[in-house]
Amino acid sequence: MRPPTIRDVAERAGVSKSLVSLVLRGSDQVRPEKRRAVLAAVEELGYRPNAAARSLSERRTRTVGVLLNDMRNPWFVELLDGLNSLLHDSGLHTLLADGHLNRRLGEDLTRTFTDLRVDGLIAVGTLPPSEALRTAAARVPTVVAGAREPELPSVDIVAGDDERGARLATEHLIGLGHHRIAHIAGQGVVGALRRRGFEGVMREHGLADTAVVEQGDLTEEGGYRAAVRLLSGRERPTAVLAFNDIACVGALSAAEELGLRVPRDLSLVGYDNTYLSRLRHLWLTTVDNGSHDVGRRAAQCLLDRIADPARPAELLLRPPSLEIRGTTAAPGTGA
Repeated sequence: MRPPTIRDVAERAGVSKSLVSLVLRGSDQVRPEKRRAVLAAVEELGYRPNAAARSLSERRTRTVGVLLNDMRNPWFVELLDGLNSLLHDSGLHTLLADGHLNRRLGEDLTRTFTDLRVDGLIAVGTLPPSEALRTAAARVPTVVAGAREPELPSVDIVAGDDERGARLATEHLIGLGHHRIAHIAGQGVVGALRRRGFEGVMREHGLADTAVVEQGDLTEEGGYRAAVRLLSGRERPTAVLAFNDIACVGALSAAEELGLRVPRDLSLVGYDNTYLSRLRHLWLTTVDNGSHDVGRRAAQCLLDRIADPARPAELLLRPPSLEIRGTTAAPGTGA
């Protein structure tokens, strides 16, 4: 059987097709009895509006393209939850693309979003420079969420205050009595900001000479390898601030393999407060950068930019907080 059409609904309700359209759009220009008749016909027939036809008539698709740096990173889960909740309430649907897969395939799925004529675009996480993204941002309302790049004209940026978050973590470790503190650094502007926060606090406390930075790659394996290099030297650190929770898990594995107990022999701090940090057998001290709130704010920025594409671009930073759990303690103490 063919699916019911708007003409079938109109005939069942005894009204015109244009009146059915008004009811489906939520117009207040329809008498209550006519509205009830149309809604009853829709229910009886099981009618569902044709999304493609509606997109043509309204000149919008009610979809938002979301390009993620790497879908394997658990940090994105809560951000997407905040993002989707507000967009869904506004009648918009999200289409996801994985930037990591983009790079493996040698493609740029940003072009796919523009071909599908999405109403808006959100770039989540630090993405490599892309001419396709720059071109899309010039045509489609665009927001960057959870990162500080790319900086593009008329593109809002919504992120955590990364430098402040790293400062909170470093102050915590120094407050516990640690002097030899290392940082497993990340990449891009966010990585630079967290490193700057760490080094700034160490310098302010007269500990610049004992501050060590080891480059990581944002993965568990990268955190593990960086930690092995840090912990195998003669003057090993007594505490490590990792770029993110995933790298911190890698550092935890390295410490255990080297026979170090956390936090008695080594304190560890992650970043992002992902679900990993809350697993009972990990229970990481970590910086909460408010991923859910960043997602909601990014969604609101996109809605505002769709309504007014010409408004000035904004940089919104969500203040971080420190979640103290079981991986930090004073040097030589703890479980």
